[in-house]
Amino acid sequence: MLAAWFWLCGVLKIGELLFTAVSVALPVVVTGGIHIDGFCDVHDAKACLGNREKLFEVMGDSRIGAFAAINLAVYFIIQLGLFSQIKSFDIMLISALGFVMSRAWSGLAAVTFKCAKKNGTLQSFTKPAHRNITLAAEIFYIILTGTSMVIANPISGISSIVGGLLSVLYYRHFSYKKFGGITGDLEGYFLQICEINIMSFAVAASLISEVIL
Repeated sequence: MLAAWFWLCGVLKIGELLFTAVSVALPVVVTGGIHIDGFCDVHDAKACLGNREKLFEVMGDSRIGAFAAINLAVYFIIQLGLFSQIKSFDIMLISALGFVMSRAWSGLAAVTFKCAKKNGTLQSFTKPAHRNITLAAEIFYIILTGTSMVIANPISGISSIVGGLLSVLYYRHFSYKKFGGITGDLEGYFLQICEINIMSFAVAASLISEVIL
């Protein structure tokens, strides 16, 4: 959808501001903001100095806190800036594929990483899943999207894959250290981090390669 929007903007000569604004809004509209909810909940919990029980209590609060609002605003500003730097279809395609890859990594983590709680939203999704089938499917999508990224643009594609891998490593370290495992909110938090990291690495590689090459 993002790639199609980029193409349409080129055909209709749509300005950069409208292009970037709609590009930021599209993922939120498509998902209903469910992952952003987890992103906000985790940032509120990160600002809490209590024990793990207190952190889970904060994450379970439906109200948005100041730290979540601040981090969400910063996130959208950075994302807006990144979209404004995308000038070619191949980089837009890699960024769009990042939304698929991040969900594949999230599904892989859901069935391989330790859960922080014995019950919850994440458990309700992963318990019925056949682990081997889920693993095979998620690995397939990771390989498929990664290969497509490299074909679209070798330098930015490889860079984006690295960005995704670093996001997964950070996610595991952070969630285990802070929460003792992963939860549904942490999965949403990871998705947002992974998406913007993949895009950041793609854009950065593109800009650097333009200067060097």
